[in-house]
Amino acid sequence: MRSSLMQNAERSTEPGSFVLQNERMLKVDLAGTGGFFYAKQGSMVAYQGDVDFNYQGSGGVAKMFKKAFTGEGMSLMKVSGSGDVFLAQDADEIFIIHLEGESVTVSGSSILAFESTLTWDINRVEGASMLSGGLFNTTFTGTGALAVTAYGTPVVLQVDVPTYVDMQAAVLWSTSLQSTVRKTAKLGAVIGRGSGEAYQLGLTGQGFVVVQASEGHPLPGSQG
Repeated sequence: MRSSLMQNAERSTEPGSFVLQNERMLKVDLAGTGGFFYAKQGSMVAYQGDVDFNYQGSGGVAKMFKKAFTGEGMSLMKVSGSGDVFLAQDADEIFIIHLEGESVTVSGSSILAFESTLTWDINRVEGASMLSGGLFNTTFTGTGALAVTAYGTPVVLQVDVPTYVDMQAAVLWSTSLQSTVRKTAKLGAVIGRGSGEAYQLGLTGQGFVVVQASEGHPLPGSQG
């Protein structure tokens, strides 16, 4: 059989690595991951081999309560066994981050999968209050691979001057940055992608922030 479709044949990987099958699909070889990794529940689109999927909730009782209080966090599944696993999320673009004894803060909705060697916790962003709707994200620390998604091709901004980002468009940022929450000066001003955001995430210091080209997927039944 001949077809241009065959140009999308499975890519080979080294044991234990996360690799992009294409810009919207992640392939994980379980052989070198210590036998398991964590992924967003429901993100599996295919697998080959002897693979088991176990619901992990929010990752423990303490994190479960944090998730219930903050609305942040993930419904995780522990993926274990041997073989290859393919993951995707609503055809969003996928990016792999390799942490080497570092930390990064990520929006819970953008997390697709991560290696078990990474530790994580849900934390409130500095400067965020209940009046600004709160702002809770997930911090990853250690050495290992982390796969994140973006709805709309993102831009990576180097932060060396004060930088302000729509809260829903921020995918991840350096934990070395100091955060604040800034209120739009003019009541009802429409300056972002949505309808009249009142608050933006302010970042200062030295580091980077990843900003996607949207505020996320439209809600079912919404227009535009």
